[in-house]
Amino acid sequence: MQLAVISDIHGNCFALDEVLADIRRQGIERIVCLGDAIQGGAQPAETVERLREVGCPIVTGNADAWLLTGLETSPHEQVTEQQLAVRAWSLAQLSEKDRAFIRQFQPTIEMVLEAGKKLLCFHGSPHSFDDIILPDTSEHTLSQLLGGFDATLMTGGHTHTQQLRRIRNAWYFNPGSVGLAYNWQLSGEQFRADPWAEYAIVTSEGESIGITFRHVPFDVDELTSIIRASGKPYAEEAIAVYR
Repeated sequence: MQLAVISDIHGNCFALDEVLADIRRQGIERIVCLGDAIQGGAQPAETVERLREVGCPIVTGNADAWLLTGLETSPHEQVTEQQLAVRAWSLAQLSEKDRAFIRQFQPTIEMVLEAGKKLLCFHGSPHSFDDIILPDTSEHTLSQLLGGFDATLMTGGHTHTQQLRRIRNAWYFNPGSVGLAYNWQLSGEQFRADPWAEYAIVTSEGESIGITFRHVPFDVDELTSIIRASGKPYAEEAIAVYR
C-alpha cells in the first residue's frame, strides 16, 4: 500500500491541486494531511472545498486553530498586522459550514500500515502543534518530543522542512509544505519561497517500509495572478515572496 502525506497548504489551493494531480498519476488513493491547511493564502474557501472533496483525515495545525480562535499559543511567533488582516479576510471568505469543517480537524491521527505497523500523524509534535522539530534539533529534545510512542513511523509538519530522523527503532519524517515551501536556514532578509510544492509518500509492503520525498513544480506567474485577483490583503507582499 501507498499513502500520501501532505502538510502546510496554507490556503494555496493552486499548489494543492498540483500535488493531488501528482498523487493521482501514481495511483495513490490514501492521503493524510498534517494541518495548517487554510490560513495565510489567497484561496481559503477553495482549499476547504478541495479537502472536503478529497475526504482525507486532517490534523489540526497551529494556524488552523489561530484562524478559528484568534488565540496565539506559540512562544516562537509574533503576530503581525499583516497576519491579522489576512486572518480577518480569510474568515470573511469562509461559510459557517467551512468553519465547522475546520473544527473537525484532529490533534493526532493514527494510520494503520501493513504487518501491524502504525503511522502517528501530528502537526508540531504529538504533545503540541506549536512544537518545533528541525534537522538540527538535538537528539535530547527529539527524544523528549517523540519518545515513548507506539508507532513505527511518526510524521509532523509545521516547519515546512522535508527531513528524516531516527528515534530508537522508529522514524520521524516531515513531508515539507504544499503551499509555502522554503529553506528554513534563510534569514528574514533573504527569505524566498520555493517554486514547488512538497509532500511525501509512505510505501508499506509487508514488513518493509519506504519514504519518498516529492517536489512538484508550479507556475509562479499563474499563482501571482490568483493572488492578485483574490482581494487578499497585502497581495504584493505575498507575491514578492516568490520573486
